[in-house]
Parts: sequence; C-alpha cells; structure tokens
Amino acid sequence: MDYRPLADEIRPTTLEEVVGQRHILGENGLLRRIIEGGTIPNLIFYGPSGTGKTTVANIIARRTNRPLHRLNATTASISDIKDIMAGIGTLLAPDGVLLYLDEIQYFNKKQQQSLLEFMENGKITLIASTTENPYFYVYNAVLSRSTVFEFKPLTAEDVEPAVRRGLDCLSRRTGEAALWEEGVVSHIAAACGGDVRKAMNALELLWSGARRTAEGRRITLEDAKLAAQRSAMRYDREGDDHYDILSALQKSIRGSDPDAALHYLARLLVAGDLVSACRRIMVTACEDVGLAYPQAISIVKACVDAANMVGLPEARIPLADAVILLATAPKSNAGEAAIDAAMADVKAGRTGDYPRHLQNKHADSAGQEREQGYLYPHNFPHHWVKQQYLPDALVGRTYYHYGENKTEQAAKRYWEEIKDKR
Repeated sequence: MDYRPLADEIRPTTLEEVVGQRHILGENGLLRRIIEGGTIPNLIFYGPSGTGKTTVANIIARRTNRPLHRLNATTASISDIKDIMAGIGTLLAPDGVLLYLDEIQYFNKKQQQSLLEFMENGKITLIASTTENPYFYVYNAVLSRSTVFEFKPLTAEDVEPAVRRGLDCLSRRTGEAALWEEGVVSHIAAACGGDVRKAMNALELLWSGARRTAEGRRITLEDAKLAAQRSAMRYDREGDDHYDILSALQKSIRGSDPDAALHYLARLLVAGDLVSACRRIMVTACEDVGLAYPQAISIVKACVDAANMVGLPEARIPLADAVILLATAPKSNAGEAAIDAAMADVKAGRTGDYPRHLQNKHADSAGQEREQGYLYPHNFPHHWVKQQYLPDALVGRTYYHYGENKTEQAAKRYWEEIKDKR
C-alpha cells in the first residue's frame, strides 16, 4: 500500500471536524455561512501553516461539487492555469473549477494580474493561501476581487483532539494498540506551535520508534519531548514572524516591560537569530532610552560585543542583561525626534547658506582671505558665547526639545542658567 502522510490521512472532511478557527468557522462564523450558502466568492486564506487553510478548501470543493485544482505558486506558472482553463466547459468541469493557489505571494505582479482574466469570467473561483500578510504581498486588483479570511494559530487545546485522532489512526493502520504516558498528548499539542502538520509528523516519528510490548506500542513522555523539541517555534527570517518578533521586542522594551522583552528575546535566540537580536537591542538603546540615560548606549554596546564574541548559548546572558537594563531605564526619544525634524527640513529644501563665521576659513583662496568673525566659545566664560549657527533661512528653528527625564532636565537647567545670564 502506498504511504500516506498521517496529516493527510486524518484531514477533516467536514467543518465540524476542523480544529480551531471558531471566529470564522463557528456556528455563526461568516466563512461557515458562505460555505453553507453554496455560492463561493474568490477567497484569500491568510495565516500560519498547518492551521486548516488547505483543509477548508477541500471541504468547499466537496460542498460545491466542483473539481479542485491545486497549484503552488513557488513552482506553478500561468501556463498551468491555462491548462486548467482548457478543461472548463467539458464533461470534467461543466460548471467551472476551484483553483487552490498555495503561497500566492510567490507570484510576481504580472503573474497575479494574469489571474484576473480567469477570475472575471467566473469559470475559475480562486482560493489563494498565504502565510504572509496579503495586504503587503497580494496586488490590489486581486485583493479587490477577493474576500480575505485570517486563519489564526491554533492553541494547544485546539490541537489535542487532532493528536488523539492521529494516535487512533496509527493504531488502526498497524493493528496495534497505542499506549501513551500521561502528558504525551498535551506536550505534543503544545510543542507543535499551533501547526497540526508538525504534530502529526512528530506522532509518526514517535510511532516508528515506540517500544513494542504485548499490549501495544508504548510512547513515553521523554520520547515525546525529544521528537517535538523546538517545533513550537514559528520563525522565518524572511517572513512576517521575523519582523513581528523584532517589533514586539522593541515595543516591550519601550513599554518598560522586562518580562515581555525577555520573552521575545528568547524566541529570537531559540531560533538562533543572534544578529537580528543584537541589532534591534542596539537600535532600541539609541531610539527609546537615548538621552534619558546616555550611558545605556555604551553599556548595551559592550553587551552586544560580548554576545557576538562568545556566541550562543552563552550570548543569552549579556543580551538578557541589556534587555533588562533598557526595559527598566528611563525613556526618551528626543534625539530621534530631533534628527527626524532636521532631516525633514533638509529634504523639503529648507537649508540656506552656512553663516560666514562657520565656514572653513582655510578654504579662502590665497590673497582673497576674508574676515570670518567666528567667536571661539572656549575663550568665554562657561565655554559659551551667543552667536548665530543656523542658516539665515532657519534662524529660530527648534528641532530638539528636552525630554522630561532627570538627565535631560538637568541639562536644560544648566544651559538656561548660563544663557539667561548672557
């Protein structure tokens, strides 16, 4: 008998059997009502792998009695779609077909636009799936003709029934009873990271290595932990997860929540992405702590250097120190706001000539030297003297506004006292 993956063998055939996705497939879920209504629009399913997107497409095909053609955008071309079109109207597909296009984000703009002519005449109903945000990766013309449904990651509680079905299926397949220690099912369900396919792969691995006894195959919790280790990580250095974790790390530090910041740092480090973690922590030190605690930048730089020197797993220690320091430090984005305002003026053409007394006097041609009029601040009390520094067109422009933290307010008082006296 040909081998059939367990994930495919236990694939649900009804909406009631689909795990999770109650927000769209529950009793009053919109997608459920659309499917039960029988008139299927063009659909885009967006969400992590292993959450039921292909399963629901199969159920739709059975409900509507229309042939389902599957293509993967990583290998398919428009000619493949044209081949499908050639069969429409024949006895094989008198009422059109459903086209399930997986990973639509890998179709370029021209390929996605070519889909439109097939979508317009109604002979092809497109069900596209993507693990990336469709509003970033699917072109507007396709989006405007489709309804987007988000498939959310499954919880461990959602996955447990699928794990039990998988064990029952393996038992029937081999004619041996499935015997598992307490905690095996819940551990696999939790460790798969909301991906039923990962859970089924772990089960097949466990089953093939399970100890055979007179009563059946025995699966231990220790073996389950080995088979499912690290599989809970959802992380793609080129995908949305990469940027979402980095964003969550920085926002947690900015929000002064060290526990959340450590969680997202841990996810990066477990995935082995030391480079991205170091870069984002360094940026956060400058952007979100900055002038409120200027020493943090040099301290974090030392932590980052230490992490890169020792590598993982030891790198986790200096990076944890850096994250906790930043999360518990006072915050200021005054520096970032100031440079952004200055760059906005420059980009808008608000510049003007340098004041004469700021120009490089050595640039004057020999014999054409001019009086510069520059006042050297170190020759004056408190090393400050009033003179114009901004171009004439920008005199009076203020970019930097002191933050409310202790460090910047101390600097503000210092300079106000000196400048007011003059």
